[in-house]
Amino acid sequence: MNESKIIDYEESLQTAMLSSNVEMLDELIADDLIFVNDLGQILSKEADIEAHRSGNLKITGIDVLEQRIRLLNTLALTVTRVALTGTFGEEPINGEFCYTRVWEYRNGELKIISGHCSSTT
Repeated sequence: MNESKIIDYEESLQTAMLSSNVEMLDELIADDLIFVNDLGQILSKEADIEAHRSGNLKITGIDVLEQRIRLLNTLALTVTRVALTGTFGEEPINGEFCYTRVWEYRNGELKIISGHCSSTT
């Protein structure tokens, strides 16, 4: 595992989020995911993916402003600040957010096991 590989996975995640590709999201996210959104709600993998599947969450733009990566044996920690646009239900999304993700190397694949999102605006 190296930084380049982590960046590739992060970019795959962004592509999946922009296209609401639930199959790709399913591959990238561990079944036992724990995700805390910007409202402080704790979400499961299924809840996270369902927002995309249902069309409730539509991300139209992700501009990476800053990214830091830490490699820790079979884990990688990413902290990524982005400018995000889209909608959640009828509410517009337009601001800067900071995502922290923990990627774990499992059975030959990297999976997101934990994530947190905070609004920075």
